[in-house]
Amino acid sequence: MKNYTITVNGNVYDVVVEEGASTGATTAAPKAAPKAAPKAAAPAAKAAGAAGSLKIEAGAAGKVFKLEASVGQAVKAGDTVVVLEAMKMEIPVVAPQDGTVASIDVAVGDPVEAGALLATLN
Repeated sequence: MKNYTITVNGNVYDVVVEEGASTGATTAAPKAAPKAAPKAAAPAAKAAGAAGSLKIEAGAAGKVFKLEASVGQAVKAGDTVVVLEAMKMEIPVVAPQDGTVASIDVAVGDPVEAGALLATLN
């Protein structure tokens, strides 16, 4: 089972996803690869989190498609800060409250896992 926190239009949902049993060795290898990526990204996310007091995290795994805000820009609750692309869908990641963008911790094209730090606000 995997736990995810998903934000939709400013509402936060905790979701538990159960993985089905698989047969064959070809499906086991892809499952192992994503587990290694969050461990490598975690120290970088903690170091970057010092820039702002409010973290904006990815609600789903995907790729950074577009940066809608920049450091120093004032944003209001619900304003799009980063747009992720997952399964050919654009997913806006919004500011949970009013503030100023303190850091953008990703670049366009970066792969991100669910829960990865994208930006911080003050």
